[in-house]
Amino acid sequence: MSALLFKLRNVPDDEADEVRSLMQQKGIEIYETSAGNWGISMPAIWVQHDDDLAIAKQHLKQYQQERASKARESYDEDRKAGRAPTLMQNVARRPFASAGIVLFCLFVLYVMISPFVRLAVHS
Repeated sequence: MSALLFKLRNVPDDEADEVRSLMQQKGIEIYETSAGNWGISMPAIWVQHDDDLAIAKQHLKQYQQERASKARESYDEDRKAGRAPTLMQNVARRPFASAGIVLFCLFVLYVMISPFVRLAVHS
């Protein structure tokens, strides 16, 4: 019987390719399911045999720790070199989206607080 190993929704292609090649290198039989025609199914990598699941998860955990460490190091290097985008650079790159987010947050804050303000005023 097969078992779920790795969900592929919102996973970068390079990471999915690396997971596939890792399992192939370790000799673990896998198969993949797609999101389907409408994108509502679960795209994932499955282990063919339940017996391989524990070892596959162990290899996957080690891989993900190494990938996170490399990404963290790369970000730290970019930040020290001044290549990492700042908040103001992100706002300048997408001013309308940023303004929309701020306005939405203010609206939510208004909806949350206004009943208490009205209650205090009418008391």
